[in-house]
Amino acid sequence: MKDWNKIFEIETEADFERKAVEVFAFQYENCVIYRKYVDLLDRKSPTCIEEIPFLPIEFFKSQEVLSIPKSGKETLFLSSGTGIIGRSKHLVSNVSIYEASFFNAYQLLFGNPKEQVILALLPNYLEQGNSSLVYMVSALIESSKNELSGFLLNEFEEIKKRYEAAIHSGKEVVIFGVSYALLDLAEQKMDFSQAKIIETGGMKGRRKELTKVELHKVLVEGLGVDFVSSEYGMTELLSQAYSLKNGVFVCPPWMKVLFRDVYDPLTLISGEKSGGINVIDLANINSCSFVQTQDLGRKTREGFVIEGRIDLADIRGCNLMVS
Repeated sequence: MKDWNKIFEIETEADFERKAVEVFAFQYENCVIYRKYVDLLDRKSPTCIEEIPFLPIEFFKSQEVLSIPKSGKETLFLSSGTGIIGRSKHLVSNVSIYEASFFNAYQLLFGNPKEQVILALLPNYLEQGNSSLVYMVSALIESSKNELSGFLLNEFEEIKKRYEAAIHSGKEVVIFGVSYALLDLAEQKMDFSQAKIIETGGMKGRRKELTKVELHKVLVEGLGVDFVSSEYGMTELLSQAYSLKNGVFVCPPWMKVLFRDVYDPLTLISGEKSGGINVIDLANINSCSFVQTQDLGRKTREGFVIEGRIDLADIRGCNLMVS
């Protein structure tokens, strides 16, 4: 769709609903695998978001999910995992849409990266390559225009040195980190009390799995911060939700989370009951904006919480720890 930038102008629920139905029509017509799936369900003419079918996320492992012709110039993102077999793949035809999505969402919740020093502890994502998370954080680091920003591994003294230099220069410090890398940092008992910490989930088999509450408790104590934020994103999407102090995730205006009955995936549930998470990501306009994940969650008054994984779902490399 040529007017993809209008996605980021959504202000009201009515705007979102109209755009979602419009995007459905576009993707039904142009995304072959999604059209086949919708036809099997015989749900071809939804009039509201509750009637729109959600494509199971597993299709991203075996199919090229595209709503525009493949050009060969797509940016390939792969989920974390062991080897390429079994890793989800997302062919992004216009990476500018991804950039607009993550820059806008980040600035809504965390501020302008040009006023920050951004440090990243994402070793496994760097090792495996083709990571949408690394692409996002790299762009934020570059946008900061600060020589103190960057990716660091087990360089604890260097992390502390850069943090202190940034604070001394009057800059905010944001530290992105995969769970086990942040735990490694927390064990050093260094003071990062003025930093914003954003954990991106995943022990990656390096440590014992912890609930999100347990993880954040350890990080708060070890890093000296008041709270730890989380990022909820995945390879198959181009938008992210974030949690702040209360642990509740909020979506940017062009993203919405719905909940389905885990025993009847075509039935949505209301209220604050636990259910499977369905995501509408309108930034996914050139692939599929309606994705049925294997995550469990629950709606709250302020947003939603993650409660874990649906039984028998594959282990994934995104932010899916039990809360």
